[in-house]
Amino acid sequence: MFSKSQRFYDLLYSWKDYQAEVDKLHSLVEARKVSNGNSWLDVACGTGKHMELLRAWYQVEGLDLDPGMIDLARDRLPDVTFHVADFRNFELGHRYDVVSCLFSSIAYSRDRSELEQSVSCLARHLAPGGVLLVEGFIKPDQFQAGHVQLLCVDEPDLKVTRMAAGEVSTGRVEFEFHYLVGRPEGIEYFMEPHHVSLFRDEEYVAAFKGAGLSVEHDPQGLEGRSLFVGQSHS
Repeated sequence: MFSKSQRFYDLLYSWKDYQAEVDKLHSLVEARKVSNGNSWLDVACGTGKHMELLRAWYQVEGLDLDPGMIDLARDRLPDVTFHVADFRNFELGHRYDVVSCLFSSIAYSRDRSELEQSVSCLARHLAPGGVLLVEGFIKPDQFQAGHVQLLCVDEPDLKVTRMAAGEVSTGRVEFEFHYLVGRPEGIEYFMEPHHVSLFRDEEYVAAFKGAGLSVEHDPQGLEGRSLFVGQSHS
């Protein structure tokens, strides 16, 4: 996914207010917790930025499909346990008080069947009364085909520009992320394809209910995208 751009990931998303997001997530969990446990599994954890802040309250573990992202997360949090696995079908043999899948990563589920499979897999790793937090992606009626996104990094010895535009095909968005990276030794160009799904709110809700969870929907979420909060039976 981000196999070519991992080293620039945190710089490109430096605008993201991780502290505000973690504070909100912590408040949501504390309002719903029914146990004294504090274990938190962050699925699709990326470079571990959320985990770095969550560990102020929780015993965190991370999981990601991309070994390169896990390497970056381990560099950030060398004493934390990480797993390389697919969120659709992993089994860690352990249950957690909180499981999260943030920054719209769940949209890499390829269709509604995979969404249900992914949410069920996450739910299976919840302890009794545990809380599941899933941040949705843009809804089908909100996506603007052809809209060009731009992210930039401007540092003395590093310039990065990422441009992306997506087209919808059978309920999925096919993005091409185009990068220009400038350093004193020269300018590099590369491209990464990303395919994500546009799910409706009711499809997320149905996936949670199908996994045996109660579910609440926060339309605003962490940054204007929906957040779905589920809880297993205690």
